[in-house]
Amino acid sequence: MIEITYHKDGGFFVPDLYLEKENYENDYIIGKYGHLRLEYLKNHKKAEYIIMFMNKTLRKHIVETDKQAKQRFEILMKQMLEKNPIDENLKNTDSLNWTGLMNNYKYSVEEIILKELIYI
Repeated sequence: MIEITYHKDGGFFVPDLYLEKENYENDYIIGKYGHLRLEYLKNHKKAEYIIMFMNKTLRKHIVETDKQAKQRFEILMKQMLEKNPIDENLKNTDSLNWTGLMNNYKYSVEEIILKELIYI
């Protein structure tokens, strides 16, 4: 049986829950999207977070979400650049404009990923 410790927060006892390293891809370093998903679960889907934590499926969920988001980012950026190509000469002639366009694509793709994979 799992022993749970508590700490007092205001007038309530809150369980001390920590993300332990499960045996699911121990060498995988969770990236930006995995951390965003974890924070979203902690703050907005507490019941789901606690269930996954107790079942020891939380790390697997976070790792899979992170991998999926990174793959989706690559695919969407490639599609974005195919539909709206940026001339490579622009990079050399007007690098500030090129950077602005690339950042615009990046933020658009990230917004899609956040809505489809992270904040659900």
